[in-house]
Amino acid sequence: MKKQVIAAGFILFSFMLPLKASAANFSNFYVFGDSLSDTGNAFNFTQSLGNQVPVLPPNPPYFDGRFSNNKIWVDYLGDSLNLTPTPFTTLGSPPLNTTILNQSINFAVGGASSGLGNAVFPNVPLPGVLEQVALFTQPFLTTNQKLDPNALYAVWGGGNDYVFGAAPNTNQTVQNLSTAIDSLAKAGAKNIMVFNLPDLGKTPLALATQQSQNLTALTIDHNNKLAENLSLFKSNKSDLYLINVDVFSLFNQVVDNPGNFGFTNVTNSCVVGDFTNIYSVCNTNEQNDFLFFDSLHPTTNAHHLIADAALSAISHKSVPEPSAALGMLAFGALGATGVMKRKKKAINSTNQVLVGQSFHTKVES
Repeated sequence: MKKQVIAAGFILFSFMLPLKASAANFSNFYVFGDSLSDTGNAFNFTQSLGNQVPVLPPNPPYFDGRFSNNKIWVDYLGDSLNLTPTPFTTLGSPPLNTTILNQSINFAVGGASSGLGNAVFPNVPLPGVLEQVALFTQPFLTTNQKLDPNALYAVWGGGNDYVFGAAPNTNQTVQNLSTAIDSLAKAGAKNIMVFNLPDLGKTPLALATQQSQNLTALTIDHNNKLAENLSLFKSNKSDLYLINVDVFSLFNQVVDNPGNFGFTNVTNSCVVGDFTNIYSVCNTNEQNDFLFFDSLHPTTNAHHLIADAALSAISHKSVPEPSAALGMLAFGALGATGVMKRKKKAINSTNQVLVGQSFHTKVES
């Protein structure tokens, strides 16, 4: 019965929204965040330090600088938009000029805090989300130029503050993200995508260390305050298009109904151990049965669902907001799409971190 409802939602929703986000005609794609969005920055930087620190994430079992077993949401959404952000660590040393910055760039780096510095590597010069935005916008402000109004800018962070912060403060974290968004808008950005946090209390790390209740409370408080701030942005900046991606609701639906999304395990992780002490990794053909690849980071199939949700949120730009009932059917559509994609992959081929993961955190299955 559930599958029939999901299928009905998919059919109805397909008439409501464009199927191709490329219809939005974004000129470039910029990403600011942590390991959930990092496509190689932490890997490139730690590799450049030689033997001073371990290269993170280790390959194998992690895929090509991603904190997952294959592509992440940035890759999947970029494929749909025909835009591939370049990791900023390949562009040269700051300050960067506006000519270099006039291309799709990913500034997200594993372990990034919401504000200044890195929550996992506090003694190395890796930028937090607010710093990433400043690194990008400062050359434009210095030369009195505006950011590309036709580009897409994505901001996602905060999880590291709560998992690794000594004294988590939702007010400060949300303020950091809001300041980052405001800085982009003042510099000329018009299309800003903002992600809320999935329930950190449902990660394998939280479950194994009895932090679930606290991390769930922090997540809910964070998301409520972020939503309030985004509402203020919408009311005060009529020319700013804010794209809200509700990862919290999506992940809760996956955890509550894993089979509908192609998962069989939403509580344990495929990788057991930490970055420097990996005890075991599940079989390659079983990896995408898991929601989590390691104790904090989703598998590539989970990232595909996030990209689907982002694609749907972008599509809302050209149509009226749906009612609550139709909104639920939208998530049904995402579920059906995810299941079909994953079944197709399972037939045709063998399938190949929410925040930074510390060197010493060990999660046993």
